[in-house]
Amino acid sequence: MATNPKNKVASQPRKVRKAYYDAPLHQKKHSIRAHLDDELLVKYNARNIAVRTGDTVKVMRGGYRGHVGKISNVDTKNRRLYIEKVTSIKADGKEKPRPIHPSNVLVTKLELSDPWRKEKLEKRSK
Repeated sequence: MATNPKNKVASQPRKVRKAYYDAPLHQKKHSIRAHLDDELLVKYNARNIAVRTGDTVKVMRGGYRGHVGKISNVDTKNRRLYIEKVTSIKADGKEKPRPIHPSNVLVTKLELSDPWRKEKLEKRSK
C-alpha cells in the first residue's frame, strides 16, 4: 500500500530547517513558547506556555540578562518578543526595541484577562 507523502517526517536537517523557516503563521504561533517560573510551573502543571502581549518575563540570556518587563509585542513572523525597556540605541541616538527569542526568557507572571486562556490553564492544573 502506498503511503501519503504528506504524512512523512523529514529526517534530513536541511529539510527540517526549511520546514521551520517556511512554516505558515498559524504554525509559527505555536512555536513561540517560553518556560514558566518555578512557582507557575507547580501551579499550572506546565513547563512552558505560549507567550502573549502583557505577560511579564525575565530575560535569562544575552546583554539584557536579569531584566524583568512586560511583553509589548510578539512578532509571529520572525518568532521574536519585544519587551518594555529592552532597547538598542541607533547611530542617530534614537532608541528602538530589541527583539528577544522566546527561548531566552522566563515567564514570571501571566496575563489572564482572556477567559479562554485562563480556563485552559486551570484545566491543565487539575
